[in-house]
Amino acid sequence: QMQLEESGGGSVQAGGSLRLSCVVSGYNSDSYYNTLYITWFRQAPGKEREGVAGIEIGSALPYYADSVKGRFTISQDKAKNTVFLQMNSLTPEDTAMYYCAAGRYVGDRFGRSEYYSWGQGTQVTVSS
Repeated sequence: QMQLEESGGGSVQAGGSLRLSCVVSGYNSDSYYNTLYITWFRQAPGKEREGVAGIEIGSALPYYADSVKGRFTISQDKAKNTVFLQMNSLTPEDTAMYYCAAGRYVGDRFGRSEYYSWGQGTQVTVSS
């Protein structure tokens, strides 16, 4: 069974940066891993979970929500089965629990129902 584990969250002041990591394990093979989409979602208190950024593992093609374009960068280290989310110029509006999720044959890249495996999340808190 596939597992995802996030790390790297914390508390920063506005304008600061954080780098989140998502380690993927428990998949069948490297070829299977290459078919995955790994996407970061976030959920703030009282709000719905929303997609932030993701990457097609095989092609390394990234995709971003408009709210984070130019500030967040997603990347991967395939040898370590790890996806990173570099977050710069953070604002209090970025405060949320951040989750990474895995899916295959994804149509709507930020559609939560497209993803079948989720991590437990890592908290990001940005103070003004």
